[in-house]
Amino acid sequence: MKNQSDQILSKRFSKMQKVPFLLFFFGMVSSIVFANDQSLSEKTYYKEYYASGNMKAEGWIIDSMKDEYWKFYYPNGQLEKEGHFYKDKRTKYWHFYLDNGILESEGHYENDTKTKWWSYYVSEEKLSHKCQLKNGKKNGYCLTYNNDKIVKAAKFKNGIKIKEWTDYKSFKKDNKMSDL
Repeated sequence: MKNQSDQILSKRFSKMQKVPFLLFFFGMVSSIVFANDQSLSEKTYYKEYYASGNMKAEGWIIDSMKDEYWKFYYPNGQLEKEGHFYKDKRTKYWHFYLDNGILESEGHYENDTKTKWWSYYVSEEKLSHKCQLKNGKKNGYCLTYNNDKIVKAAKFKNGIKIKEWTDYKSFKKDNKMSDL
């Protein structure tokens, strides 16, 4: 149950309003309404809290859906993930963190599905591996790293491994680095 300070405030403006207006209440952005002669679209900055009082999530709501930039937090207050939404679906570039604040992975979403290059990290944010994805499946290269050097690689098509290289020299021999 949210207390009074957690409640979202809103302010509506005339349909002829064309410039967004921010309403500040005790330092919190509460609501913006975009309007023109054809449509009315409410844009609200939303904040959600854990029972402990720590922030759980914050970001923009447009027409009752997550939109634009969002941040989500662990109960201990550390950032868990951050990225963009478009109509409640993840889009663009996202970062994911462990509960101690260390970067765990990062990559692209399109229409709430992982796509393009995704990078995965081990302790102290050292690159472990990165893979090309399409429609949430490995599709292209997956490269494994040790001390920032490629030590192993594989090529996938629709999630199925079609070729593997066990060292950088053989991988480089068979592939153009410009393909990466």
